[in-house]
Amino acid sequence: MLLIECPWCGPRAELEFTCGGEADIARPLDTDALSDREWGEYLFMRDNPRGVHKEQWLHTQGCRRWFMVTRDTVSYEIQGYETFGKANSAVNAQAKVHNGTKQGATQGTQGSKQR
Repeated sequence: MLLIECPWCGPRAELEFTCGGEADIARPLDTDALSDREWGEYLFMRDNPRGVHKEQWLHTQGCRRWFMVTRDTVSYEIQGYETFGKANSAVNAQAKVHNGTKQGATQGTQGSKQR
């Protein structure tokens, strides 16, 4: 099980969260002008890369806020956290201090690590 660090509530078990899939997806501005195919591609077609990937997560059983997680999909190692609109914010600095890592080093936990 992953130990995910909510930017507002701190570290919690993965069971408290819901993964919302790929992050940084821009909604089309004029949805009425899209064809059915274009709308379908926006709604359902997502990248599923092997390796480092940005995902959006909802703290379903906590503060009910959305945030982004940079995670390696192979090792499950979490490399960083961001709130929407604030890349490299104090949330990342706080996670680095909490995880005992230095600037530039990877941070987070692997699935088997417990705190």
